[in-house]
Order: sequence, then structure tokens, then C-alpha cells
Amino acid sequence: MRQELELAKLEMKEEATKAGKAAGMLAGAGVAGHMALVFISLTVMWALGNVMNLAWAALIVTVLWAIAAAVLGSAGRKKLKQVNPKPEQTIDTLKEDAQWARTLNN
Repeated sequence: MRQELELAKLEMKEEATKAGKAAGMLAGAGVAGHMALVFISLTVMWALGNVMNLAWAALIVTVLWAIAAAVLGSAGRKKLKQVNPKPEQTIDTLKEDAQWARTLNN
């Protein structure tokens, strides 16, 4: 039993290391994606600036991003309200295990 626990710890450590490296790569991708959005936004703003005042072009791009943020924020908030933080299945299993252990003691 002790060897199995040590093996499980070793496996979990290896997997945590892999997950940490993957998370770092995803963070880097997020930063790069953010920079791409900034430069695309500037490109759109300057392109619109060719047909209108640059201040209006900047305002239009800003409003579009504000709308996108509002829609995504609202959708995310709605999804977050559906999350149940209690591990219901685990609680049920633990209750069943406790009941089973009580029947063994009787």
C-alpha cells in the first residue's frame, strides 16, 4: 500500500510539472494574442482614420471592444452562476462509505 502511495505521489508530481509547463505556454500565447488584438485594433483605427477623423475612428474601435467585453462578461457571469462549488458526487460517496463503515461496526 505504501509503495502505491509513493508511486501515486511521483506520478502526480510528474503530471503537475507537465501541467505547469503547459500553463506557462498558454500564458505566453495569451500575451501574444493580446498583443495581436492591440495591433489589429490600431490597424483598424488607422484604416478608418483614412475616411474620417482619427478621433472618431478611435472611438468606434473602442465602442466595438466595449460591446465585445460586455457580451463576453455577461455570458461568463451567466455560466459562472451555474457552477456548483460543492462536489456533490464525492459527498454522496463519502456518506455511503460512512454508512457502510457503520454497518461493519454493528
